[in-house]
Amino acid sequence: MYDIIVIGGGVSGMTSALYALRNGKKVLLIEGSSIGGQIAQSPKVENYPTYKEISGPKLSEDLFEQITSLGVEFEFDNILAIEKDDNFKVQGEFNNYESKAVIIANGVKHRKLRLPNEEDLIGKGVYYCALCDGPFYTGKEVTLIGDGNTALQYALLLSDICKKVNLVIMFDKFFGDDNLVKAVEKRENIVIIKNSKTIELIGKDELQGVKFEKNNGETFVIENTPLFVAIGQIPDNAKFANLADLTKDGYFDSDETTTTRTPGLFVAGDTRRKGVRQVTTAISDGAVAGTSACNYINTL
Repeated sequence: MYDIIVIGGGVSGMTSALYALRNGKKVLLIEGSSIGGQIAQSPKVENYPTYKEISGPKLSEDLFEQITSLGVEFEFDNILAIEKDDNFKVQGEFNNYESKAVIIANGVKHRKLRLPNEEDLIGKGVYYCALCDGPFYTGKEVTLIGDGNTALQYALLLSDICKKVNLVIMFDKFFGDDNLVKAVEKRENIVIIKNSKTIELIGKDELQGVKFEKNNGETFVIENTPLFVAIGQIPDNAKFANLADLTKDGYFDSDETTTTRTPGLFVAGDTRRKGVRQVTTAISDGAVAGTSACNYINTL
């Protein structure tokens, strides 16, 4: 029996655990794959206060060591369901757990191209966050894939700092807000390439080129540019809909309070609806959720 179970070992979940542990609570942190979440895939982090530069894995490692030193308990497990009666019953793939409060900080996954060597090239020329990694290519040519609001915002951001942005879309139009589309079309250093599908990432240890196929079957290669992929994110929250409301695109319908319709259940980080998904906002959510969960337990 735990005071608080935190689902998710990213920075938001670990920050939640940190605040709960410092409040004297017994905390179990459950992670399904690897500690650190998305930030652990970033080779450099330069937008985190106090650090001019730190690697994502190092940031994650330091935070994990911090909560370990405070006595967090840790399990690798894939959470399948949560129920609540007097306490919360958390069903995992390997074990079942019980607690007075639960914080879900399971994050989201970037939608990927599902090409053979994509995973091997992450951080080695293939990126999913222009805000995080775009500044490393200031003054250079880059390639961006995507046709929605995130891709349009990334295109504008990259065009401010990069010499040229190749914006490749699958169809002949965008699926974002009109004001963003117009702003992108006005930028002289954004080259829009329509009706093109990504079919191959060229390179073994580092991205050397990206091969595309047009609707008519013709192919072409863009060489020696980093690739930013902005084709959506995937939350995994449907299994928790019995206890928390979801938006139409699957995010938890919760604001900065991190509360849900179920007392004692809190949601933090990228998994909830929010305007900015960055390491600092994830940490902020974790602080709020961890503190709120402690306050909830103290009233029982």
